[in-house]
Amino acid sequence: MKMLTRLGLLVAGFAVAAVAPAAAQAKLPAGVTPAMVEKGKTIFKGTGLCFACHGPEGKGAVGPNLTDGEWIHVKDGDYNGIVALVTKGVSATEAKTGKGPMPAKGGSQISDEDVKAVAAYVWSLSHS
Repeated sequence: MKMLTRLGLLVAGFAVAAVAPAAAQAKLPAGVTPAMVEKGKTIFKGTGLCFACHGPEGKGAVGPNLTDGEWIHVKDGDYNGIVALVTKGVSATEAKTGKGPMPAKGGSQISDEDVKAVAAYVWSLSHS
């Protein structure tokens, strides 16, 4: 009987573990996966050049802080809005921080898929 109880706990534990990632994904915007967020983090800190203005942890430097939940150019930090902003950039006339413009894709040559991954990571910085 003890063996059946242990087996039942193991099975129940597996069921909880199997559901947990799905629950975590439900908190992300539609179409965004944890793998995208991780990929975006790598791009943010590397080839995307985002770190150069926003700092390696997104806390701001030349560009604004991306971790504080205060969104300057994207209403409520909406994921699709972040994708559009990174794709298009911020012109000098649109820049509201007094810190200057942001070129499209941060001046990097990242792909549209990479932009989506970076946006997923940026979204996660203030929505975790």
